[in-house]
Amino acid sequence: MSKKHNHLFPTLLGATALLFAATAYAEEEAHEPDEKDAARQALQQQEGDASSEENLEEVFQATEKQYSLLQAGAMSLYFSGDYSYYRNDAIDIDVGENGITRFQIENDAQHSFGASLSFDYGVKDNVTFNTRVPVQYKYDTRRSNQEPMLGDVSFGLRWQPFPVRPGGTNTTFYSTLSTATGDSPYDINPNKDLSGGKGYYSLGAGASFSKVIDPVVLFASTGYTYAFKATGLNQRRGGGSRILKKVEAGDSINFSMGLAYSLSYEVSVSASYQQSYNFASKFHFNDGVGKSPDSTSSIVNTSLGLRTPSNRIVNVSFGFGLTEDSPDVMLGVSMPIDISGLKPGA
Repeated sequence: MSKKHNHLFPTLLGATALLFAATAYAEEEAHEPDEKDAARQALQQQEGDASSEENLEEVFQATEKQYSLLQAGAMSLYFSGDYSYYRNDAIDIDVGENGITRFQIENDAQHSFGASLSFDYGVKDNVTFNTRVPVQYKYDTRRSNQEPMLGDVSFGLRWQPFPVRPGGTNTTFYSTLSTATGDSPYDINPNKDLSGGKGYYSLGAGASFSKVIDPVVLFASTGYTYAFKATGLNQRRGGGSRILKKVEAGDSINFSMGLAYSLSYEVSVSASYQQSYNFASKFHFNDGVGKSPDSTSSIVNTSLGLRTPSNRIVNVSFGFGLTEDSPDVMLGVSMPIDISGLKPGA
């Protein structure tokens, strides 16, 4: 045998021995994991554990109810209470033969306390039906008038055409029918009574979008609302012989955007901006037609979400208006109501 082969044989023998030793060691490690491996496996997320993305979605759904969908057959009931404050300074002036006989600034402020129940039902996994019943209590400082009243009941549908994908943008289409169940501002005595509704039916439709970027949920929506005519009216205006016969309320365009942020499993915050543009309305009187100008409403809203020991999220919100057509101050609270006893199979 040559010297080259004499040197190669011991080398192959040693490599073979090292290979068998490594294999035996690996088998021993596989059958007898050490304490570090056991601890590492225990710390890993197990099936059924709540993930940060699921927590964000829950926070988002509790904060922005119009974006959430329920599974088929599931039901949810939400209670919300709110307070809004409107203030308007009006100039009262009277001009006689000798000039101005009266000039004063009147502060007209209106406090409104409201409460509503919102019921959701999952028609399908991607279709949810909703109805909302509001009540209000208003107090007008200028006329010293206060009244409890029913608001406008609404019905809605939300449809999610595409499956929810982790990391993707979720799209939901919605439609809302708002009734005229509240006291109409065109049927009351405008000099002393308060209204609880808008006085006409409206139909709205739009789309909303959301995306989870841990630890934040970004959301936005846009929509259009068509207002139906209010006919058959007979309201006396101005204390004279002028009678309001019909109102053609203007349509409106709206959009909103914001974010929800989970500080921890128990605490979350959100901020949003909402704006709507309302087209001009026409008022048909017995002696002619009047027209109101276009208007814009802009609102900034923030909320704090707190998880209760019963694993429900309660939201407390604060907002303020940026235009004259918006409320000056808004406060609100919303919380889920346990209706597990009404669910099928409960």
